[in-house]
Amino acid sequence: MKNIYFLAKKELKIYFYSPIAYSVAFMFLLIAGYFFYSDVLYFSLISLQARSGFMGLDITDWVIRPLLGNMSVVLLLILPLLTMRLFAEERRQGSLELLLTYPLRDIELVLGKFFGCLAVYALMLAFTIPYPIILYLLGRTDISPFFTGYLGIFLMGSAFIALGLFISSLTESQIVAAVITFGLSLLFWIINWATHFTGPPLSKILEAISIITHFEDFMKGIIDTAHIIFYLSFISLCLFLTLRVLESRRIRG
Repeated sequence: MKNIYFLAKKELKIYFYSPIAYSVAFMFLLIAGYFFYSDVLYFSLISLQARSGFMGLDITDWVIRPLLGNMSVVLLLILPLLTMRLFAEERRQGSLELLLTYPLRDIELVLGKFFGCLAVYALMLAFTIPYPIILYLLGRTDISPFFTGYLGIFLMGSAFIALGLFISSLTESQIVAAVITFGLSLLFWIINWATHFTGPPLSKILEAISIITHFEDFMKGIIDTAHIIFYLSFISLCLFLTLRVLESRRIRG
């Protein structure tokens, strides 16, 4: 555990000693803030037109779910920028081979980099915590779907990070890693669209492996252990594949 902690701390320092984390966090917060402002403003206008105020319309359907959905799309676009350098930069500089000679287990190296990137992602989400507080102060309404949605968006982002970590271990190019990570993340996002023109059992399989399908209940305020298991399984699979890549490089010397 000590090695994992120090590796994660090292990754955090690398992120914040470079403009990567600041640039990604700034763009995420800027776009998320715009969506929050526009969703609340639109909800206010609709409420005034209906002469019912905040209590007359469901804030979950008009603000919380659209905001969380939009935030998840933004994360789909920007998280590959956080994960692209994790192993690709080490391979390009030749420092990965040096790391593999240290008295570190491969699992410690993988988890250290994963948790380091995950910490940056968690900090980005933490800066959006004022959104549900503002909604509560304005509307005095149920904002529990916001917090279940945060759990879902954290798990979904963690899955994207694990996928990006795996892709980054396959190439020396950060650009290639970012593009492939985005492409595969998008594929897992939209793969359930094919269920409209496929029949069982294929449609069930496509729906089961769709990342966004498992996120929808969280936005509704529902915590289903099946969805949590899916995300944890997805993360574990990507980390396992990353371990196999490192193991093959160690064998090749």
